Amino acid sequence: MIEGLRRGKPAFLASVTNADEAEIALQGGADIIDCKDPASGALGALPLDTVREIVRRVDGRAPVSATVGDLPTEPRVMTVAAVAMAETGVDIVKIGFFGEDDPRAAIATVGAQLPSAKLVAVLMADRAPDFSVLLALAAAGFAGVMLDTAGKESGSLTTVLGPGRLTEFVRTARDNGLFAGLAGSLKEGDIPGLVRLQPDMLGFRGALCSGGRKGAIEAARVSAVRRAIDNAKLANVPPETSVA
Repeated sequence: MIEGLRRGKPAFLASVTNADEAEIALQGGADIIDCKDPASGALGALPLDTVREIVRRVDGRAPVSATVGDLPTEPRVMTVAAVAMAETGVDIVKIGFFGEDDPRAAIATVGAQLPSAKLVAVLMADRAPDFSVLLALAAAGFAGVMLDTAGKESGSLTTVLGPGRLTEFVRTARDNGLFAGLAGSLKEGDIPGLVRLQPDMLGFRGALCSGGRKGAIEAARVSAVRRAIDNAKLANVPPETSVA
């Protein structure tokens, strides 16, 4: 279900905490439903039963992804968590690498244990991400890679990394056969500039909620982000392919 993301026309990923939020996100136009507990960290994991409930509610209407939590870069710990999350029926399992240790051993181990899963790595833009790791992700069979932020107080992704570095990330991912996603306290105003970089996915939580990322998703905010992405896509259509 995620093969169509490799287009450079970003899909809208909405992070949700329960099945009711997933329904709101779907009705508002989200392309991907992402299971995440913002109260438990940058990539906080929801209980497995909650993820299963979200998968049931979505019922194939959109791909469902889920984070495995803010884990140490230890092969066995990450593999156990990833296997358990994959068994919930999600389409994408997201694994965060926070920059404290070399992740290559964990990447290889998880990839070997979950060869049929759609694995996505998440690198932290505010932790000096090493883009050379993308080669190891591709070799291990990962489907994609995202940039996010570990410290939400640092501001949005666009305040942490400039356009040149973000462009390098998207290009390196594509050169290695990975789809590229951008997230990290993104706001509606960040969308036009990020769409010009042609990532395959843009991820949102705080911009969809009242009271920040730990608040509740609001339908109007989801619809506003959907419109902003669509308008930015139209603005970036080459003149020769625009529709009259």
